Amino acid sequence: MTRLHDVVSTAFALFVVVTLSVLAATTRVDAQAPTDALSPQQVSLACALPPATSTARTGVLHVVGAQDTIPRSLFSERDLLVVDGGAGRGVEVGQQYFVRRPVSSSVYSGDAKAIVTAGWIRIVAANQATAIATVERSCGQIEAGDYLEAFVAPVVPAAAMTIDRRGDPDFTTLGRVLFGEQERYAGGAGEYMVIDRGAEQGLVPGARFAIYRDVQQWVRDLNGAAPAPLPLSSIGEGVIVTTSQTMSVLRILAARDAVQRGDYVVPRASTR
Repeated sequence: MTRLHDVVSTAFALFVVVTLSVLAATTRVDAQAPTDALSPQQVSLACALPPATSTARTGVLHVVGAQDTIPRSLFSERDLLVVDGGAGRGVEVGQQYFVRRPVSSSVYSGDAKAIVTAGWIRIVAANQATAIATVERSCGQIEAGDYLEAFVAPVVPAAAMTIDRRGDPDFTTLGRVLFGEQERYAGGAGEYMVIDRGAEQGLVPGARFAIYRDVQQWVRDLNGAAPAPLPLSSIGEGVIVTTSQTMSVLRILAARDAVQRGDYVVPRASTR
């Protein structure tokens, strides 16, 4: 027992010495002024999946561990995280980063996976090679190997909070639902899903969409033969909250059934 106590005491003392040495050698700059408290809508949007898929990335920063005596691969808001880059890679005290990773298994595409937003962090110390960060918000579990992207507080479109069915749907420019959070097949009101239209198709945050489903595949007559062509069935309403060049994130405002992968999204004509 005495020997075990001595080993633990020695390990703890070494941890303290290493920690103090790292902090003493850090490059200190004035921390950025704390950002204004995010609204619940901003937090929801910041935690949502981005309008992109994860492909091979080079030169990005990663979470590699936590300042703890016990090695772990899962972290929370109580932890001080270790980042695998410091002042030598432009990391400075006060900087904020999203913490993200691709989904562990993909049903959309084996190479282009949906992205999970695990939360966001703020750098509190940095030397030339590494940095220490606090977790400002955890959207879920943070894992060793998660990569970092510059944090930008989201702007929530005013249209994202209200249902507006004005404006005729334009069926000449149909889009499709790709996937939801964690590449889920379906989503409901208040949830986010990625669609296959983006800035290249003229989409901007605040654009409103009607959601439809082709029920032809679900309907068969009594003899088992394919029925006569059926019109698309109205499922719900949504609004674009973020865009990239080729994808957008749609917030589902209303749905009379779960919105599913493959459902159509139809832009509503502007009423301005």
